[in-house]
Amino acid sequence: MSRTRAANFDDQQAMILAHAAQLFAQRGYMATSMNQVAEACGLSKATLYHYHRDKYGLLVRIAEGHVTRLHELVADVMAQKLTPEARLRELIRRIVSEYADAQNAHRVLTEDVKFLEPADRERVLGRERDVVAGFARAVTDAYPQAGAARLSKPLSMLLFGMINW
Repeated sequence: MSRTRAANFDDQQAMILAHAAQLFAQRGYMATSMNQVAEACGLSKATLYHYHRDKYGLLVRIAEGHVTRLHELVADVMAQKLTPEARLRELIRRIVSEYADAQNAHRVLTEDVKFLEPADRERVLGRERDVVAGFARAVTDAYPQAGAARLSKPLSMLLFGMINW
């Protein structure tokens, strides 16, 4: 007979990911132990391992989760029936809002992705490239007269730099 999931399983997983992201952002992935994650969550190590197999799995879930939310955000905004300028403004507004609510996960994505195994790293970075490409498309659509097609990537990276700062 298989075990049934607790009603709060997803909430517990999210809480663990949030605490792990905070620790990874503050201390670094390599300097953080599963003991520290369990302690920060107020859980026993056994309970922590019930929800997440290992520290590496936490890293993958944090990085993938954050970049997936950004990818979905870009797709959602690009699908809206807005003028190109309004779409770019909405995209910037939504990304700033997402970053404000996910500072730890974003720092993990930018600082600790190097610890991912090649296949996982390429999957995460590929999704990140898709986010940048969507943003670049919004820049090009909003300012076609400015030669944005050839400058869309540098302009996008400039905007991301300002948002990150």
